[in-house]
Amino acid sequence: MAEEKKILRRILAECRAELPARSAARLSDLVQHNLIEASCYAASKCVILYAAKDHEVSTEIIFAHAIAHGQRVFYPRVVAKSPDLSLVRVERLAQLQPGTFGILEPTGAEITRYADLERALICVPGVAFGPAGQRLGRGGGYYDRLITALGSETVTVGLAYSFQVLDRLPESPLDRRLGLIITESAVHRGAGTYPAAGPRMDQGGIARCC
Repeated sequence: MAEEKKILRRILAECRAELPARSAARLSDLVQHNLIEASCYAASKCVILYAAKDHEVSTEIIFAHAIAHGQRVFYPRVVAKSPDLSLVRVERLAQLQPGTFGILEPTGAEITRYADLERALICVPGVAFGPAGQRLGRGGGYYDRLITALGSETVTVGLAYSFQVLDRLPESPLDRRLGLIITESAVHRGAGTYPAAGPRMDQGGIARCC
């Protein structure tokens, strides 16, 4: 399984790297707007975002929208010798600076307790995803542990380009499935954490969370 994951990471990372910057920006905009239009996003009091790297789906539009509408926004930070991600509130993108693995991380000193994140929605990056909420990350397990720690009240959303959604992904017992996978053209209801009522699909195939 480890070798299969390694091969998939390499292939999908290469596909994403070959995506022209203009196309990546256009598709990222569509993915983000599809999330913003979902009522499960509007119902969230706080949003946990990631800083995109290497042509991952961007989150900057979500950040600007959330700040403008009074939602608290948090970004993860890797702490040396810790297996867990720390979450820090961010109010301006200038508060993000290059950190571990070259990913932009929050510079604030105040670490937020997971228990204080009421009605949270977390956007999760990934190399590949499955239609049932499967996710293949970079291999560190940070987000799997974070999702486990946040608990079942947190809405978990994978942001992806449609070519990143595969019919099947290898999974280990420690892998955590997501509640939604949102692409530029569709929303897949996963087996992970999601509000009990579930999404309603509109005519264009985009979920409207009920």
